[in-house]
Amino acid sequence: MVKLFIGNLPREATEQEIRSLFEQYGKVLECDIIKNYGFVHIEDKTAAEDAIRNLHHHKLHGVCINVEASKNKSKASTKLHVGNISPACTNLELRAKFEEYGPVIECDIVKDYAFVHMERAEDAVEAIRGLDNTEFQGKRMRVQLSTSRLRTAPGMGDKSGCYRCGKEGHWSKECPVDRPGQVADFAEAYNEQYGAVRTPYAAGYGET
Repeated sequence: MVKLFIGNLPREATEQEIRSLFEQYGKVLECDIIKNYGFVHIEDKTAAEDAIRNLHHHKLHGVCINVEASKNKSKASTKLHVGNISPACTNLELRAKFEEYGPVIECDIVKDYAFVHMERAEDAVEAIRGLDNTEFQGKRMRVQLSTSRLRTAPGMGDKSGCYRCGKEGHWSKECPVDRPGQVADFAEAYNEQYGAVRTPYAAGYGET
């Protein structure tokens, strides 16, 4: 199976329309449209190559769409921990909420918390700023940066690497991600480790 990314989709495009377009080149196992982009899972590599060759820059409703192989999740993606989720919330609903801030690579709900992988670090910063401590489906969500480190109680661990943000030199209880008014500090730390983050998010927490 090969996963393809379809970009620059016109607003009028439907899932069935995209599926039919790609089925000219092979069996489509899954098709998902998310705002102005989408993903198609096609059965084999040959079909995927044919679809890319024939559909990249194909005009759909007067708009040239982009078709390319989807990039797998890598270290460049940013993983967020989302706490205090409603038990009625579904993956699709939570994913759609975070996609208001940028492309989501993966979304996994585990009981009353979830992990959301966002493609770009700057979008993750915006999602933290916009969604942390806000109400969603009757529950007040907690959104913060996550790492793959073994989780201990807040304030534990050591200064070799904060378990909340992965940054060295401070305890997790001192992490700027968890302190209101300190998203700017988080953005600055992220700049040092991963590259520049867009500056509008350096404003105070909750400011516009």
